[in-house]
Amino acid sequence: MYDKFFIQQLKQHGYKITPQRRAIIEALAEAPLAPKASEIWEKVRQKYPDISPDTVYRNLTLMVDLGMVQQIYLRGKETSRFEVNIPHHHHLICLKCGCYYCLEGCLVNEQNLKAAKQRGFTVIGHALELYGYCLTCKEVRKEGLR
Repeated sequence: MYDKFFIQQLKQHGYKITPQRRAIIEALAEAPLAPKASEIWEKVRQKYPDISPDTVYRNLTLMVDLGMVQQIYLRGKETSRFEVNIPHHHHLICLKCGCYYCLEGCLVNEQNLKAAKQRGFTVIGHALELYGYCLTCKEVRKEGLR
């Protein structure tokens, strides 16, 4: 489903659709949860054993820059995760266990974008991540404070 969109976007921006790039797209689109770059590399490596982690990460970064993929920063964790950015959305992220939940819709409105433009700022993208504690970790924290 996302494969055609990704390929169209890459071509539109002048990028070639290499077999490795296509495999990265497939691995990302097929993942049930937002995978780490290392997990995408492991999956792609099954088909292309010579692909480097750097190649996977560079392609993911490119897709983030083009707005096709969203990078979820897991604060306090060793890495971030990547997911298809369709439709655009934001996240709740647990600081303890790293679980995350998608928030529907976008909280940035026309007023925010107009204010940015009035200040001479060119907005090319945004991400909103709300950090806190999930129900499970919040209960564990309460127990530890007693």
